[in-house]
Amino acid sequence: MASDEGNTRIDSWIWSVRLTKTRSLAAAACRAGHVRVNGERVKPAYTVRTGDEVRLRYAGRERIVVVSRLVHKRVGAPVAVECYVDNTPPEPPRAQAPVAAVRDRGTGRPTKRDRREIEQLRGR
Repeated sequence: MASDEGNTRIDSWIWSVRLTKTRSLAAAACRAGHVRVNGERVKPAYTVRTGDEVRLRYAGRERIVVVSRLVHKRVGAPVAVECYVDNTPPEPPRAQAPVAAVRDRGTGRPTKRDRREIEQLRGR
């Protein structure tokens, strides 16, 4: 199932170690230029080797992983984590949500004055 030798396509490896949900999404990411191996854009059929650095933009974030073991078929999550070294920087903390203006129920639409006060509260 897992080995350090042989050929493995990059789209298959990305899917096998659970970085994407499906292999077709992995192939689409490669075709769109969202996958880079050692700094170069690659096609889905690129052969990945141990020690390669893979950068993947998927689901709104960039993952940076180093291939430590080749996998030919999809494996469970505990095994998948052993197949790469995750060098992804931590996500920045989310900014606090702006204060929501609370209006009494049934007061209708805000007037222009109310709207200006709401925008002033929000810091606009």
